[in-house]
Amino acid sequence: MKSKSSNELDSDQSELPKREHSEDRIIETVKENLKVIRHTRGFSLDKLASRCGVSRAMLSQIEQGKSTPTIAVLWKIANGLNVPFSELIKEKDEEGIHVLKFENTKVLYSNSKVFSSRALFPFSGSRKSEFYELVLRPGGIEIADAHQTGTTENLVVVTGKLRLRIGDKIIELEPKDSIHFKADVPHEYSNPGSQDTLMYLVMNYSEELN
Repeated sequence: MKSKSSNELDSDQSELPKREHSEDRIIETVKENLKVIRHTRGFSLDKLASRCGVSRAMLSQIEQGKSTPTIAVLWKIANGLNVPFSELIKEKDEEGIHVLKFENTKVLYSNSKVFSSRALFPFSGSRKSEFYELVLRPGGIEIADAHQTGTTENLVVVTGKLRLRIGDKIIELEPKDSIHFKADVPHEYSNPGSQDTLMYLVMNYSEELN
């Protein structure tokens, strides 16, 4: 087994506080947003659980800040609440100019950690779209449930390869390729290559949402 140099170890250790800080921010932000949106909608934990397919126990843990939700779980909750995904992870901000420093961005992961999503610009009252940076590890697969009716995805591959399944169709994408598709059907991202696939995604929501 190849041992790491002291510089590599120092680099790994320096990343730990950032990762822990980012995870703490996600837990606290989702906790507060979920409680506010659920109460605004007038949903009990039981009602929301039946609407989104996430157990009451898991919802309770998230609202108490005792669990870090995965991307898939947050999508289910957002669909159950009928709100954009970013409503659950956005922080309060002033109107006007929005600057998002890298260290303040929130990174969410799939259960297997092969897929990550970093929210860049969230849905807002004046902008019915969201902007994300996505990373999929070699051999990784991320299965996405159908989003709300009318939702579309605009995706561009920056590095690596992407195999995208939309319903029963399979599309192969390489660097600089882009695609626009209706995302209100089940779809799947997979990386058939030997390097990370870096993508940028813009999600557009229908006017009826929220």
